[in-house]
Amino acid sequence: MSYTDKALACRDCSKEFVFTAGEQEFYDTKGFTNQPTRCPECRAQRKSSSSSRNSGPKTMHATVCSSCGKEAQVPFLPRGDKPVYCSDCFQSQRSPRW
Repeated sequence: MSYTDKALACRDCSKEFVFTAGEQEFYDTKGFTNQPTRCPECRAQRKSSSSSRNSGPKTMHATVCSSCGKEAQVPFLPRGDKPVYCSDCFQSQRSPRW
């Protein structure tokens, strides 16, 4: 199949960018069916902002262990419909991995 460079408009900044023949061939070999909708700068900015969002400290929530009754800190908000364990009881509840 013959590929030719295409001019596309970025959906974020509306700047025009080129979807090169080489990129099109790469997309085709990977099985991608959609062409890019963001320019390389906006893609890089979006990628860096999404990884920095997840790098902050986790919010811990206090709860009571369903097994031993002592206070535990967990990285999720307990809903009350499932048991929640402290780290010691959680380790004893886990099945051994061989």
